[in-house]
Amino acid sequence: MTTNELAGLSSRKIASADYPYNGSVVLVTGAGTGIGRSIARGFLEQGALVAVVGRSEAALREAIDGFACERVLGHPADLADPGAPATVVDEVIARFGRLDVVAASAGASEPSRIGALKDGVWERLRRVNLDSMIELADASIPHLRVTHGNFLAITSIAGLRGDWGMFAYNATKAAVNVLVQSLALDLGSDGVRVNAVAPGFTASRLTQERLEDKAFRERLLDRTPLRRVAHPDDIARAVLFLCSRDAGYITGAIVPVDGGISASSGTPRH
Repeated sequence: MTTNELAGLSSRKIASADYPYNGSVVLVTGAGTGIGRSIARGFLEQGALVAVVGRSEAALREAIDGFACERVLGHPADLADPGAPATVVDEVIARFGRLDVVAASAGASEPSRIGALKDGVWERLRRVNLDSMIELADASIPHLRVTHGNFLAITSIAGLRGDWGMFAYNATKAAVNVLVQSLALDLGSDGVRVNAVAPGFTASRLTQERLEDKAFRERLLDRTPLRRVAHPDDIARAVLFLCSRDAGYITGAIVPVDGGISASSGTPRH
């Protein structure tokens, strides 16, 4: 998928279905690029009021471009900073007065190998992928109890299986998957649903260089039954459904959105 193809897909309305998000307040983290940006714009297209969080103010402005200023809130922040998730949630409540959906998409990825773990890699990945998720849930769930809302985490199929040279990243994503299941058990009686979407390799500005490697791309497609690379909008559509009334009896689910990659046992194609 080329850069122009990505831009063309992003120019279309994200979901073909219509969801009743008019007036709902949605917080999307990691919203400056890729999956988080598509999620934010998907909710905005469906009528929601959306707060976007990311480290780059310029990227956040691009994410909410074209939507009325009274419907959006941009908050540049690094959620790995202690206290940042609580500050963000407080600002959302101060601006919009309620919180209906949290879509936690912020994350980080780095290679890692036992016996050769670079300084700080585990701490960074744990802090961004897991610790900040726990802090965000802790800050937002009291408000989601009031609205009988949704907390949705973007994890990865890397949290369901292992990968070569990525043990630290995989461990943090696996932890988030089980965190989601545990929170779903604890919060179900409060009317709060907790789910996760687990994408496979997804095209974005950050992954474009790897996708331009023809050998890597062919190996990836050979493992993908649907024979194409995911676009961020593919992930956003699953999020829109899971946080909607149509998914009202789904909680504690880890939903792979990976073109079928995780259906395989790993046996090579004949």
